[in-house]
Amino acid sequence: MNMHLHNDLSGLKEPFEPQKPGQITFYTCGPTVYDFFHIGNARPFIVFDVLRRYFESKGLEVVFIQNFTDIDDKMIQKAELFDVPVRDLAEKFIAAYYEDADALGIKRATFNPRATEEITSIIKMIERLIERGHAYTAGGDVYFEVETFPQYGKLSKQSLDDLRSGARVDVDERKRQPLDFALWKAQKTGEPAWDSPWGPGRPGWHIECSAMAHHHLGDTIDIHGGGSDLMFPHHENEIAQSEAASGKPFARFWIHNGYLMIDQEKMSKSLGNFFTVREVLEKYPAMAVRLFMLSAHYRSPINFSQDTLSQANNALARLRNGWAEIAFALETRPCDVVPCETDGELRKAVKDARALFDECMQDDFNTAGAIGAVFDLIHATNVSLGRTGGIDYDTVEDAANFLRTVDGIMGIIGAADTGKSGDDARIKALIAERDKARKNKDFARSDEIRKALAEQGIILEDTPQGTRLKM
Repeated sequence: MNMHLHNDLSGLKEPFEPQKPGQITFYTCGPTVYDFFHIGNARPFIVFDVLRRYFESKGLEVVFIQNFTDIDDKMIQKAELFDVPVRDLAEKFIAAYYEDADALGIKRATFNPRATEEITSIIKMIERLIERGHAYTAGGDVYFEVETFPQYGKLSKQSLDDLRSGARVDVDERKRQPLDFALWKAQKTGEPAWDSPWGPGRPGWHIECSAMAHHHLGDTIDIHGGGSDLMFPHHENEIAQSEAASGKPFARFWIHNGYLMIDQEKMSKSLGNFFTVREVLEKYPAMAVRLFMLSAHYRSPINFSQDTLSQANNALARLRNGWAEIAFALETRPCDVVPCETDGELRKAVKDARALFDECMQDDFNTAGAIGAVFDLIHATNVSLGRTGGIDYDTVEDAANFLRTVDGIMGIIGAADTGKSGDDARIKALIAERDKARKNKDFARSDEIRKALAEQGIILEDTPQGTRLKM
């Protein structure tokens, strides 16, 4: 594997190799579980799911950690609004996350740590920061002192002077400097709290991720991912507190996906211009959503609209129909009777598709280019199946195996599920009955079967090579 990824820490595309041969440590920021996640949240979940699957397809073990933020200001405010305990709110929306992520075909993480279950690790990291002179107490609060970490701003490419001048002038007498951020927050009346050396309270948002990443993956991880909106201050603060605590680099590669836009504005709950995944999946299949997310480079912004989702759905139909023809040809393969032909053009197309797919995926995870290779191969295979004369079934099977591998990575074809075609024995029997009726010139019965299948969304095409399906 010759993988290159754009590293936001250096601003350059760099060759990627894991620290430990054969194993990648990968941390991504998960949801704050106070509501259903929206389609903008789905982009990093899908993008990093596919990157993980690609590494795994190359035989690498990926230790993939995605956290749940189950205690923070938003959690407390929402729980108060609905008059439920924060824990109950978290349980409800963690379950909802799994339902929606499963519906999108997102593979479960190796582990999903919850902030509330990592309090011991969080307190230990804060104690270490105080010991090393990077944090200070202020009553029952604890703050990270940004001035003690000279590299602060290295991810977002901002100097301390620029950050100081741009800081909001919020009067907070507990802080030494405006940029200092909370590691531990003293309990307020009615809020959940845990015991600590500084009194009852709860962790700040940034320290949660640092502690969970350290606990499950060690001092230095291979890849840290997240949305572009998290680069500053969340990821910048993660770097500062993690490296100040350990004295070692926190993450070797930082990768961020571009925003999902709606009407050219960032989609977010705070702006109110969002659709939940559940709402979108009521109108469009999950594979269309995945195809939409992967049809642009992960670092580029993409614009969500009914038109763009419809275009993705149409593209999905082309992939599915093309795959259905390939699957049906292999299911009805007559090679036990008729010798297979050789199709040099198709063999070259399969070889080229494999090479182009890997080339694109290894060039900063260019899923758009990789999907183009998939479309090219499906087209070439369907052209081969449509030629007069014999069919090179062995090469068609080779193409199908590659498409199955691709689908295991991207989840945009349905190659593991041939849908309404060959997997349904009843439909296969009807197609066989129709073929027999046509041979016997029983066209009334043939048309009756065609009409019945059309009502189920299955279109039959009669070709010199036999019946083909379209869905």
